[in-house]
Amino acid sequence: MVEAIPLTTEMVLVLGVLGLALFLFVSEIIRIDVAAILIMLLIGLIGQLPGIIPLIEPDLLFTGFSSNAVLSIIAIMILGAGLDKTGLMATMAAFILKMGKRTERRIVARTTTMIGLISGFMQNIGATALFLPVVSRIASHTQIPLSRLLIPTGFCAILGGTLTMVGCSSLIILNDLLVSTGRPQSGALPPIRTFELFDVTPIGLVLLSTGVAFFSLFGKMILPTTGAASQSNTTNMSEYLEKTYGLNAVIFQTVVADDSPIAGKTIRQIEDADNAPHILSLSSTKEIQFSPNRDDIVWPGSKLLLLGPEQEIRRFANNNQLELTETSLRNFNLISDLSGFSEVVIPPGSRWIGHQVGDIRLRKHYNASLLGVHRTETTLQHNLRGLTLKAGDTLILFSRWKDLTNLAKSRDFVVASDYPKTTIRPHKLPHALAFFAIAMGLVLFTDVQLAFALLTGAIGMVIFGVLSMDEAYHVISWKTVFLLASLIPLGMAVEHTGTAAWIANQILLHSDGVPVWGVQTVLAVLATGFTLIMSNVGATILLVPIAINLAANLGADPTVFALTVALATSNSFLIPTHQVNALIMGPAGYRVADFTRTGSIMTCLYLMVLIPMINWVF
Repeated sequence: MVEAIPLTTEMVLVLGVLGLALFLFVSEIIRIDVAAILIMLLIGLIGQLPGIIPLIEPDLLFTGFSSNAVLSIIAIMILGAGLDKTGLMATMAAFILKMGKRTERRIVARTTTMIGLISGFMQNIGATALFLPVVSRIASHTQIPLSRLLIPTGFCAILGGTLTMVGCSSLIILNDLLVSTGRPQSGALPPIRTFELFDVTPIGLVLLSTGVAFFSLFGKMILPTTGAASQSNTTNMSEYLEKTYGLNAVIFQTVVADDSPIAGKTIRQIEDADNAPHILSLSSTKEIQFSPNRDDIVWPGSKLLLLGPEQEIRRFANNNQLELTETSLRNFNLISDLSGFSEVVIPPGSRWIGHQVGDIRLRKHYNASLLGVHRTETTLQHNLRGLTLKAGDTLILFSRWKDLTNLAKSRDFVVASDYPKTTIRPHKLPHALAFFAIAMGLVLFTDVQLAFALLTGAIGMVIFGVLSMDEAYHVISWKTVFLLASLIPLGMAVEHTGTAAWIANQILLHSDGVPVWGVQTVLAVLATGFTLIMSNVGATILLVPIAINLAANLGADPTVFALTVALATSNSFLIPTHQVNALIMGPAGYRVADFTRTGSIMTCLYLMVLIPMINWVF
């Protein structure tokens, strides 16, 4: 019979902080990294109240920022960016096309396998961002709808994160949590142990293989067909824009006559008029200017390229005494080595989330024309400057490729379309691979800390010019760093105050007679639910102490229960709350129902594989 553990004042306070954290993460009243910092400071402030035992030792409040896990995540981001700088992804796309022989089943199998393997050694959100243009290129060349490629790609990127202990944040932090939580007070229990780099690989391989097989065999049956038209085979511009980007638009050329009402006006004055079309380019006898600045003046004799609904363009032309010439891909090379259309996703963590489109000033800062914003199931074309941006919004742009390259350098955007890049350093590939191998070798064959091994590889790439130090700073997701570092004290407070033991005790009191594997399954389901409403890092930090205490009460292996939590927090397929799912939602035009239909099957398959594999391997 399990005896009830009494609830103390400190436990009540921790439960209150936990409830506040969940509320802030779910409601997103403030950014989740800001919410995490607030929770960390609140834990420190509670310790200053009279008569209250500090929830954690005061000198431990900021230890998360120097933790092995945080530094390891920073290093993994730099290593991944270094590999991308060498053009390795474009090479992989060519390899997939060559080996896949343009058969959808083979293309899906090779794409999902490759991104899964890559995600085992870098953050899955980073791997997905790198693969977006790769998959876009494959869809364009094979005529396979993008919507039948991106969910398999994203889901298998998440699955690939379970291949190694550096594949996802929850596994990177697990060893630190095992050490900080310590051994439960029971002499009959196995000792707490930490995991080596490839200890989870058998489990991850089966999970990834399950995902690859599922999408290869049944992807056509369950995934929507809303993909893009081929750029090379579509000759009518209107048809191309409609099929590829969901834009109800055509493109016309015109020459501004001396007596035209728009002669002498700025682009701003023209486009701010009601129902004015987009001005894609402004040219004189000397040069053509793509995505002209809104302060540029349209002089008599200038040539304009206009985009918008045909009825609106013709009305605009009649009102301004313009003669129109319709254009197509054949007679105007819009998609060329110099310029073209692209899709740019607002990723989770972008500083522009919550801001209006006009605040970005795309033309001034990036020389890009915004043609529409794809959100969930619709493409918005009107009053875009006042539109408030959300994570997953896809901006449809027209620009020169060199300007798009500058935009792609910002962590606030992810370019989903394939385009000619100018900053690739293929001659640095041997250096990148060498230092990546050195980092992995240190992890495997020495006893140095994980952060030390990974940072050695990262700084080697910087010293040998694979990427500059400024580029290395730029690729670090500081939002992830602060989120992880700030939540670590909350996990420590849950354990230090006995709250983890109390929650575990409550679970046991309500699961009397349930076998150990049954409680383990309940724990995995609980972790799956938590990760759908908060980050996998947060869910892992909160639940690992509870898992260890559950194991202590059941006489089970606490390390296995902790690993169950860390792996179950990657079971995030049901709704597009995971960063990877938010990233792929816009470019393929997915709806929430598409994730629910596919993700429900994947979630069940994940749990069916996870529990038996963990208990078989460990």
